Amino acid sequence: MTTTPPTTTLAAAPQGVNGVALAVFVFFFLAVTVMGFLAARWRKAEQSANLDEWGLGGRSFGTWVTWFLLGGDLYTAYTFVAVPAAIYTAGAAGFFAVPYTILVYPLIFTFLPRLWSVSHRHGYVTTSDFVRGRFGSKGLSLAVALTGLLATMPYIALQLVGIQAVLDVLGLGGGADANCFVKDLPLLIAFAVLAAYTYSSGLRAPALIAFVKDGLIYLVIVVAIIYIPIKLGGFGEIFHSAKDALAVHGPTGKPRGELASGPNAQWAYATLALGSALALFMYPHSITATLSSRSRNVIRRNTTILPLYSLMLGLLALLGFMAIKAGTDTRGNAQLAIPQLFEDMFPSWFAGVAFAAIGIGALVPAAIMSIAAANLFTRNVYKDFLKPNATPAQEHKVAKLVSLLVKVGALAFVLTMDKTVAINFQLLGGIWILQTMPALVGGLFTRWFHRWALLAGWAVGMVYGTLAAYGVASPTQKHFGGSNAQIPGLGEIGYIGLTAFVLNVVVTVVLTFVLKALKAPEGIDETVPGDYTADVGDTGVTADLPPATAEAPAGH
Repeated sequence: MTTTPPTTTLAAAPQGVNGVALAVFVFFFLAVTVMGFLAARWRKAEQSANLDEWGLGGRSFGTWVTWFLLGGDLYTAYTFVAVPAAIYTAGAAGFFAVPYTILVYPLIFTFLPRLWSVSHRHGYVTTSDFVRGRFGSKGLSLAVALTGLLATMPYIALQLVGIQAVLDVLGLGGGADANCFVKDLPLLIAFAVLAAYTYSSGLRAPALIAFVKDGLIYLVIVVAIIYIPIKLGGFGEIFHSAKDALAVHGPTGKPRGELASGPNAQWAYATLALGSALALFMYPHSITATLSSRSRNVIRRNTTILPLYSLMLGLLALLGFMAIKAGTDTRGNAQLAIPQLFEDMFPSWFAGVAFAAIGIGALVPAAIMSIAAANLFTRNVYKDFLKPNATPAQEHKVAKLVSLLVKVGALAFVLTMDKTVAINFQLLGGIWILQTMPALVGGLFTRWFHRWALLAGWAVGMVYGTLAAYGVASPTQKHFGGSNAQIPGLGEIGYIGLTAFVLNVVVTVVLTFVLKALKAPEGIDETVPGDYTADVGDTGVTADLPPATAEAPAGH
């Protein structure tokens, strides 16, 4: 989930170790580790050495498994940390995450079932597989794949940032004088465990662990939303304190934030919410979780019950105001606001439960993201360009190795760079991934767009979005300081990703008219209309069915 980060320094002082909380945290961590390795035997197929089994769980998950998997995928440790941290820092602006998760579910109801149907009919594992098959263009498919890889890497890194925040509050973060290896050893151990059970069990590991993760998160939020306000004197006191604190002028001479968004912030708020909603299910890990389900109706049912997570997110966001009222000492790092609030307000044993919820909330999405990135590389780089005749067993082996390399890269990112860099790159990832929407969602409903026009539109959106984000400064960053900038022609401040998307669509539409007038070759569409509404019971829905070669009608 994309969030606007607090613009604060990410450095924290070491704390004493909370032994009870640490013991509870370790207990749950060990429990999910065992579950992760045991997941390799869960619903295991006779022929498991292929990408469908390792990377999509055999496409066998039902409604509840898919619901927990998608929830674990979309509501991450960084969501748990960053959404209330943004509210702690800037107030109402951080609430954009709540409406965008409400907007997204009606949107995905319209296109995810179609994507599931055509993917199962043709054995597509990634969005790039679909784009290649729909438009007959390996170049466009590669652009979508590389965008997905670029956008996913910093997202994985931010899950490790979430774990680090918990470790810091637990007293395991080390100080400035600590040996680097000793300071980072807890994170290295968590990474090694994550890498091992993901390599062994594939998507089945995060699917199984997601039950524990979401159960803990719901428990912690329900307790927090009742227990903490009682200790702080009620919500009236919490909102009053937040209003006063946010009205204090900061280094820029402007108020720190607002309790409710004013007129000047409405364009930024609305465009950020809409753009984030459009981008959320463009991420490879969202699609991986979707394609793992066993039927079209599983996807349709999930889009109706996933809004329960939005209720959870709304309650979670209020923790930011509670941290203000409690006077939480974040030691210059707003990302510590919620872990430190739990440490200060809860008994040690329940603080350990809360820390476990955040920690496990990092492991589940990090595993899914690394698997999704591995699927993209294996199918749309390795097989399409390096070894077209790769066997299923070879794809399986490459994907497992790439999943390790992706996590190593994310770990190196976290250990060697300022955490604000990781946050800014994740914001850039949200801008980038939105540019794949015309090819993916547009292609699910029509063949009218020309493949070269889609590629040109993608390039324009990527270049504009990157340059515009580069030009955004903040009190602590010269470049990539946020995700909002002036909208050309309107003079209002809005979400860069949405502006880039509009430019993308305009270029795509105009060039499609031009290229069709010039009768430029459009490529072969290997799908037919019936592919987009097929379900498991329909004849031909199987990953082994050879793709159709007929040109589909332009209007379907």
